[in-house]
Amino acid sequence: MFDTHAHIDDEKFDLDREAVISSYLENGGTFLVNASSDLKSSYSSIALAEKYDFIYAAVGVHPHETDKMTDETLEEIAKLWQHKKCVAIGEIGLDFYYDFSDRDTQRFWFQKQLELAKELDAPVVIHDRDAHAECLEAVKKAGVRGVFHCFAGSWEMAEELLKIGFYISFTGAVTFKNARKAVEVAAKAPIDRIMIETDCPYLSPEPLRGRRNEPSNVVWTARKIAEIRGESPEFIIRQTEENGKRLFGI
Repeated sequence: MFDTHAHIDDEKFDLDREAVISSYLENGGTFLVNASSDLKSSYSSIALAEKYDFIYAAVGVHPHETDKMTDETLEEIAKLWQHKKCVAIGEIGLDFYYDFSDRDTQRFWFQKQLELAKELDAPVVIHDRDAHAECLEAVKKAGVRGVFHCFAGSWEMAEELLKIGFYISFTGAVTFKNARKAVEVAAKAPIDRIMIETDCPYLSPEPLRGRRNEPSNVVWTARKIAEIRGESPEFIIRQTEENGKRLFGI
């Protein structure tokens, strides 16, 4: 299994991080991309990637944290991209649900990070919450490649992303009872363009909602997508692993 988007540097894993990582491997985990939310977690992601052969890092600043971003931050991200275990710029994007950072600030630094990714020829990991049209337009305009993680948009949006070469990634949210849009996209998207992730410690799948999420739980997402598509879980696990390796150059 390939958990293509996790946050195992999160403080919620401080007491048992090594055990959680060992459990992932024991349960069939093969690769993991640790996504970052700010400069500090970008360095943490790189440190984890240096410690564990199967872990890779995405570096960047989440929209929630853009109010603290500077030109120096962008320069540091560019330097971190040079690390051999860094595979993407992310997670970056727009979050108009919480609005923890001013929307214009989010837009400005999202654009700057997209421009950096284009300059570096790096894949991007996109965070899009309640900002579907703007995120879609931004990546189109920037001419970047990558993945929309925890996809929550419509099939029509997914079609537009697929046309420009993007991947679509699903979390445990696809197992929720109200996940109509995600289920439709999971059913219709080409099998070679979908990925699975946990976004742990968040978004635990059914039947584990309310608990801390862990990389091992990515199997529940694989099982749900297999059910939706009428395939075996083993096939979905194998194919999504190949897709993740392809996008991230692993």
